[in-house]
Amino acid sequence: MSPCAVGIIPVGALAQDMTYQPINPTFGGNPFNSSHLLGLANAQNDRKDPTATSSNSEADVFARQLQSRLLSALSSQIVDAIFGENPQQSGTISFGGQTINFVRDLENVTLTITNDGTGQVTTIVVPIFLKVN
Repeated sequence: MSPCAVGIIPVGALAQDMTYQPINPTFGGNPFNSSHLLGLANAQNDRKDPTATSSNSEADVFARQLQSRLLSALSSQIVDAIFGENPQQSGTISFGGQTINFVRDLENVTLTITNDGTGQVTTIVVPIFLKVN
């Protein structure tokens, strides 16, 4: 007997199949990973949009707030004209390059918003809910 062969016992190898599990939900991974992966991508993104203009001077903030308040007051007046105590059957309001036409019938109010510059038309139909006593 040679000294190298003494005490060696052959043992079977243990292993299991390797399986690939994708991480990205786009490729079949766990859908709960999407918000985590998006957060990582946004954290690594150091590029800025060259077309974005973001000015936070006091004058710009004031102008945005004033515009928001004026548009809010205008929308309140339009809602009062349509649904207020003395609702109108139809009307036209023009401001800032847009024209809003509204027509009231027995079941709906149809608003048609037209961008005067591009001619793009948006139609909104609002149902009228009648009060039942």
